[in-house]
Amino acid sequence: MSGLIALLDDVASISKVAAASIDDVAGQAAKAGAKAAGAVIDDAAVTPKYVHGFKADRELPIVWKIAKGSIFNKLVILLPVALLLSVFAPWAIPPLLMLGGAYLCYEGAHKVASLFHASDAHDSKTHTHPETEGAALEEQRVAGAIKTDFILSAEIMTIALSTIPAADSVLTKALILAIVAIGITVAVYGFVAIIVKADDVGVHLATERGGVLAAIGRGIVKIMPGFMTTLTVVGTAAMIWVGGQIIVHGLHEMGWHAPYDMVHHLAEGAAQALPQAPGLAAWFVTAFCDGVLGLILGLILLPVVHHVVNPVISNVVKPAIAKFRPDTN
Repeated sequence: MSGLIALLDDVASISKVAAASIDDVAGQAAKAGAKAAGAVIDDAAVTPKYVHGFKADRELPIVWKIAKGSIFNKLVILLPVALLLSVFAPWAIPPLLMLGGAYLCYEGAHKVASLFHASDAHDSKTHTHPETEGAALEEQRVAGAIKTDFILSAEIMTIALSTIPAADSVLTKALILAIVAIGITVAVYGFVAIIVKADDVGVHLATERGGVLAAIGRGIVKIMPGFMTTLTVVGTAAMIWVGGQIIVHGLHEMGWHAPYDMVHHLAEGAAQALPQAPGLAAWFVTAFCDGVLGLILGLILLPVVHHVVNPVISNVVKPAIAKFRPDTN
């Protein structure tokens, strides 16, 4: 009898340890997902444009295709790469994180700059009546969305990995990254699905129902354009802010402390100036300063990418890849 009691006690102890481990993994996954908020918001803001103009019955299938590609990107490609880096080249994580941060700054600055130029005119011409171009354009749009998702997913997974303690086991890291990958994908593309169908729901309520439901439907149709604009603005701001934050912290870790110290000093001053809400004041000033620095970096990168990176890719990288690609003729 005493042996059975001892066994049950051991089982209870193991269960407590397992439960604590699960709680710890879930908590770290939530923290990692929160740190990647900027890239997540931008992912949600960018994706709806890929279904714009298609027939209503193709919108959700397209979102589903992109979501499946996103899961593949995160779980099959990026998660193993992240684990290999954490084991064999942890020193490479901060530079890669900064590279992703620079990309976020560049993309955000590009969107800001586009507000002052008519450079997106070709977009409206290209996507005026995509429903007439059939399945080929749909596949092209899905492929483009998955490529964009890959870059954002790489940033999300790298940010998530950087929040996990180095002492954690490979299995724990894999579980945390898998939870982040699945959770973020479900949240982003579930949200996107709701967005792209909101107009249809609003029209249905306004035309097929009466009374309060019709008024709600008309309200949905009316607010969606403004909501999409707001989502785009928030997504752009989040990209620039998170990108700047990553760069500032990365430079601090690599030994250049001036940007981090300046932001920290200003945040402390704001906290002292607003004793009623010091945490909020410090956060706002930190986010603002990180955003300004991120925007400046992004604007600097615009001509570099346009005049150096893109020509190198077009004239050197792509021809080199084509040269070693097997002839399919």
